[in-house]
Parts: sequence; structure tokens; C-alpha cells
Amino acid sequence: MTVPILQNPWRLLLAINAAVIIGVFVHKIQLPPYVPYIHLLVDYHFGFIKRALIGAVVALFTDKVPVWLVFALGGATWLVTLGLYARLFQRTFGFTAKTLPLFAFMAGSPFFLKNFMHTLGHFDIYGCALAIILLLIPARSLLFIATAALFSIVLVLIHHIHLLMYVPTIITIVVIRHYLAYGVNRSNVAFGILALLFVSALFFAAQFLGTMPIPEADFVAYLKTRMADPSRTDLLQFAYIWYQPLAKEVLDTWGRLPHNILGVPVFALLIWLHTPLWRYFAKLIGALASETHRRLVIAALVGISLAYLVMFAMVFDYSRWISNWAVCMFLILHAVKMLPAARETTPIPAEDRRTNIFGLIITLIPRVGIIRPF
Repeated sequence: MTVPILQNPWRLLLAINAAVIIGVFVHKIQLPPYVPYIHLLVDYHFGFIKRALIGAVVALFTDKVPVWLVFALGGATWLVTLGLYARLFQRTFGFTAKTLPLFAFMAGSPFFLKNFMHTLGHFDIYGCALAIILLLIPARSLLFIATAALFSIVLVLIHHIHLLMYVPTIITIVVIRHYLAYGVNRSNVAFGILALLFVSALFFAAQFLGTMPIPEADFVAYLKTRMADPSRTDLLQFAYIWYQPLAKEVLDTWGRLPHNILGVPVFALLIWLHTPLWRYFAKLIGALASETHRRLVIAALVGISLAYLVMFAMVFDYSRWISNWAVCMFLILHAVKMLPAARETTPIPAEDRRTNIFGLIITLIPRVGIIRPF
């Protein structure tokens, strides 16, 4: 019985992934949504502030925010992201027996949908969803660049750290799908530079001018008026993040570094378990018809990784950052597949014993976590 399963386990592994995701969801809804809930309460009532867009949108529909809305909104966003990714994979690779291992290594990765379920209600998934949309929509005109700029603005208003987390990936998608595919001219270069400057200026405004302008006690009192159950004051314990300067965030991160750095070998192991996927990615890049395309893709991967290194130095949610880095790699893989290739790249082998074992292990890992591994 064991041998046939190890020889061709991919449909079974996808079913196991579905069961694991359900288990992660059941566990998640039993936990207090400290950070996600307060983000639904904060809006632009006191003027322009950071991390307030989602709460401002929620305020358009309700004056009182119940706790269950965190899971309802987060769950709906997760389902939309799942649907978008399934459509993207179908368009890029198609769902066949040969592509099932590739789908299992990406969609079933503990870095991706399973970890987004564990971080349900956090803002990371919005960057992923909008990047997938940019991989799906037409990219011929300046409207594509404008859409990417709009998505980047939305992400920075949701949380300014998106400038490092998903905006570099969005820029890479724009370069690959528009500039490399349809050429560079004066108008699209000028438009792209202006869009990048505007998004960067918005980031600095949110980072340095988006601090709450009233005393924290008054801020907390206002948040209580937005709560459906004001007695749940335990859910307001993170109100200080709207007052904390960048220097304090960096100081806290480096203070936790000796303990959090212990998770790096675990992250390295998890990345190593995806070796069949990384090999396929490397072959895709090597098979590109243009040497210029290959060099630009490699430079983009380095740039995205450097942005995550900066995040590691600034904010200590290491498990989330490494997970989103991996997701960005998955998305760029899709973008690279859209470029002209000199030859066809052989998919991840479906009957290789070592690949099957790696696939089984990553399937059984339910998530990576938020700060420390697991």
C-alpha cells in the first residue's frame, strides 16, 4: 500500500492539504484576533494616519465592529485569493497530471495558503491577491502601469511595510509583463517613474507623518466607541503601534534578534524542502530566449530579497516575512513562465521518490507562523 502512494501521491497530497487548511482555520477562529481586530477599528476620523484604510472602508458600512468580522473578512479574502491563484495556475501551466507536483509544491506550501490561513485577518494576503490580479489582466497599455500604481497605493495605505513586502514584486511583474513584453518607450518609462515616485512619497508620508495626532488614551476611548463589545479591552492592547516611531520598532527588533535568529535554521530547512520547485524555477530562467531577460529576472529576485532583508532588520515578524518572500518567488515564477523561452522546461517529476517525500513533508507542515517558526 505504501509504495503506490509514494510513487504517485499528488492527488492525495492535495486532499491532505485541504484537510490541513480546515484544521488551521478551526484553530485560528479560537484565538483572540488582537492585531487584525484593532485594524478594523482604526479609520481616518482624526485625519491621515498609517494603517487605516481597511478600517476606513469598514466604517463606511458599519458603526460597530463585531469580532467575528475579522474572520469573515479574512476568510472571504482568503477564498478570493485561492480562486485567483487557481485561475492563474490554470492559465500559466494548466491542471494536468504532469503539473500536479508543481501545484502541490506552491499551493500546498506551508509558506503560502496554509500560512495565510494562520495569519487570517493580517494584511499580507492583500499584497498577494493584488499581485495575482496583475498577473491575470492584460498588460499592453499604460492602464496596466496605472493599475499597478493604484494597487501599490492601496497596499501602502493598508500598511506602509508593503513598500518592501509586495511593491517590489508588483514592480517586477510590471517590468516583465509590460516593459519586456511590449517594449520600452519614452511615455511608458516616464509614467512608470512618476508612479514609483508617488508611491514612495506616500510611503514616507505614512511612515513619518501618519502618527496618531491625539493622546493614546483619547485614541483608545474612540476605538471603544467603534467596538460592538467595548468590554473587550484586551483587544486594544496594540493601540501603541500607531504611536511607535521607526527607531523604536528597529530597537525592539534588534533586542529580540538573539532569540528570533534561532529560527533561521528552520527557515533554511523549509526552503530546502522546496528544492524541486527551486530547480524548476532555475531551469525556467535558464530557458529564457533572451539573455537580457535572464539578467533582469535574476536582478529582480535579488532586489526583492534585499527588500525582505531590510524588513528583517526593521520588524520582527520573521515567520511572516519569510513566508511572504517565498510567495513572491512563486508569483515571479509565474511571470517568468510568460516570457519567451528558447526551449520547453521539464515539469517537476511526478514519480521521483525524493520529490514525493519532499512533497509529503511540506504537505504535512500546517504553517510557518507569525514571529517564530510554528
